Amino acid sequence: MAGPEDKHLPLEDLHKQAGARFGAFAGWSMPLTYPAGVMKEHLHTREHVGVFDISHMKLIELSGSGAGALLERACPLDSAALPLLQSKYSFLLNDAAGVLDDVIVTRLGDDRFMLVANAGNAAQDEAHLRSLAEGLDVTIDPLDRVFLAIQGPEAEAALNKAGVETGALLFMHGVEPRDGWFLTRSGYTGEDGFEIGLPEKDARELLEKLFADERVMWVGLAARDSLRLEAGLCLHGNDITPDTNPVDAALMWAVPKSVRAEGRFVGADALRDLIARGASEKRVGLKPEGRQPVRAGASLFDADGNPAGRITSGGFGPSAGHPVAMGYVPATQAAVGNRLYADVRGTKVPVDIHALPFTPHRYRKG
Repeated sequence: MAGPEDKHLPLEDLHKQAGARFGAFAGWSMPLTYPAGVMKEHLHTREHVGVFDISHMKLIELSGSGAGALLERACPLDSAALPLLQSKYSFLLNDAAGVLDDVIVTRLGDDRFMLVANAGNAAQDEAHLRSLAEGLDVTIDPLDRVFLAIQGPEAEAALNKAGVETGALLFMHGVEPRDGWFLTRSGYTGEDGFEIGLPEKDARELLEKLFADERVMWVGLAARDSLRLEAGLCLHGNDITPDTNPVDAALMWAVPKSVRAEGRFVGADALRDLIARGASEKRVGLKPEGRQPVRAGASLFDADGNPAGRITSGGFGPSAGHPVAMGYVPATQAAVGNRLYADVRGTKVPVDIHALPFTPHRYRKG
């Protein structure tokens, strides 16, 4: 249940009209499901178009001659190497190379970038960036925008029909199609899709046009979770936290080799030490036997009953047709097909290590 202290989405009235069931997430009152239910919402996104209100997430604009330098202090990335309109998945790290947040950074100009922060971390991220900006010519501007994700194989057609031109945009690129608008071809479902930040008035007008299209359906947080889990995508606070690092989390693909060697970002020395040591545990996909989902927090054991890791995310995968999970296991036991056992209320459930993603990605890369 959402509590009285939780923040409310600007479009909450639309979700109420649509029959949403609300719950608390990261300090916000969020639509969890709509009358269609999580299974239909999930499958509709895979087959047509799902619209998610992600206004709990924060768009932070960085501008000024020191914007790139700030990003290179805060994140293990090379801002100068980021082409115009390109988006890049990265992290804010602490001194121990723990993941404070995972973010997406888009270059909008020579000295302008957009950073997308996760809901529960937005205030801390902003404070962290401000602390690192000392001595730099940079303006840090958290934007007041409605933020929507339009996801699924028919997302492009639905947006074009609603008057938003997307044709030239490829996966992990972002543009500003209108004043105050920010549009990226990205998302959290494994499907082709878009994320769009825009003023509330414009958002209401766009949604009216989108929902005149029978291919478009509201989708809540529950299906967002099952979609991203099938796609093998991390949820900060579960799969990555300040106590986990990009090496163990199998996310080093996001850190360029030159930055690994020479970057001067927060946590650089610790990350180099972790790379040299190698992963002590690894984030893996996990497929429980049978139909019963295995949830986050469950402990894993080997056949002899020795501790062998933990589940960090778990649920049922409607597209996969079976339970899906992610978690951490000792690096020595991380081979696909290796069998472990999850403790579910005292019952040992067989769980096999499974390649990620569970459902193939269908991003539009070319």
